[in-house]
Amino acid sequence: MIYLDNAASTQIHEDVLNSMLPYLKEQYGNPSSLHRYGRLTRKAIEKARKQIASLINAEPSEIFFTSGGTESNNIALRGIVMKNSSGQIITSSIEHDAILEPCKKLAQNGFDVDYLPVNRFGMIECSELKNHISEKTSLVSIMFGNNEVGTIQPISEIVKICNEHKVPFHTDAIQAVGKIPIDVKELDIDLLSISSHKLYGPKGVGALYIKNGIDVEPVILGGGQERGLRSGTENVASIVGFGKACEIAKNNLNENISQMKKLRDTLIEKVLNEIPEVILNGHSQSRLPHNAHFTFFGVNGEDLIIKLDEYGIAASTGSACSVNTQKASHVLQAMGFSHEQITGSLRLTIGIFNDQKEIEQTVDVLKKVVKELRSVSPYKEKYSFVSKN
Repeated sequence: MIYLDNAASTQIHEDVLNSMLPYLKEQYGNPSSLHRYGRLTRKAIEKARKQIASLINAEPSEIFFTSGGTESNNIALRGIVMKNSSGQIITSSIEHDAILEPCKKLAQNGFDVDYLPVNRFGMIECSELKNHISEKTSLVSIMFGNNEVGTIQPISEIVKICNEHKVPFHTDAIQAVGKIPIDVKELDIDLLSISSHKLYGPKGVGALYIKNGIDVEPVILGGGQERGLRSGTENVASIVGFGKACEIAKNNLNENISQMKKLRDTLIEKVLNEIPEVILNGHSQSRLPHNAHFTFFGVNGEDLIIKLDEYGIAASTGSACSVNTQKASHVLQAMGFSHEQITGSLRLTIGIFNDQKEIEQTVDVLKKVVKELRSVSPYKEKYSFVSKN
């Protein structure tokens, strides 16, 4: 099996799994307990907090554990804006549903939500942010790197605009952390969301970075864990694994970036050169190192995924979290794509366990499958190839 859906989830690293096992078997104490079992698990949590903070150059006191990226995003949005009865939220039209759905709910509760458009490469224009931001803006939330097409946003420029207006800035960095260097101090980010299972850690755990001095209202109330921000007994084993995954990511970041870029660039070059009527979507340069997103004209993307799966290749059309909704990609719609362009989309995302041979095998299978699907496609007389790159 060739797994090229690493944006949806990653294989847990063996060292991560080994780090978790003692906290599933021997060290099972509640971190809030005063006895030895509790103290040991509390110490393990604080070690993980330091490991995660180190990956993004934060202070350990600025890391708050959550159940994953969705909860981190919800706490960031609701925890900032619900301090007020009204106000304005600015986000982008290509955010993950973990941002868009909370924004929709906040709009129903009286908040104004402005969705910034993107260009055909999936990037916002900072001039649009300048036009929308004002004294009534409570929060700006723009994702670091897009989960579908891989475009990296101009975060430094966005933060500068927010600072000029004294508006907190949050970024959903779930696809970016562990894939590219991120320094929250250098970038001056206020809030940042992370998810463990996107960087070879366990599912069901994440973190929210909150810069010291930023006031966030708790969303989940109870026993006061995570300094009152997120109550509930901590998922110790998963937190330990998350911390280990971040430590591994930091120690191997440059090597992993180089490896993923090499494989990604090979994949893109071979697909564009060896398969006709295909385009690369997203920004060609400002792009996450593991992401390759294509449109194959005259092919249905879901049919393509099914055929690839038959050949032992795992891929996707876009966000795994939106599969059950059966709706067209809002990201590609926001980028101005036609129905045919959206229908024929395919996302291939590379991980640290992939190799050159797998990329070559994937392209060979793609050539065969695309040709086969086009020969029976009801779209074959309807599509037209227009290069966008």
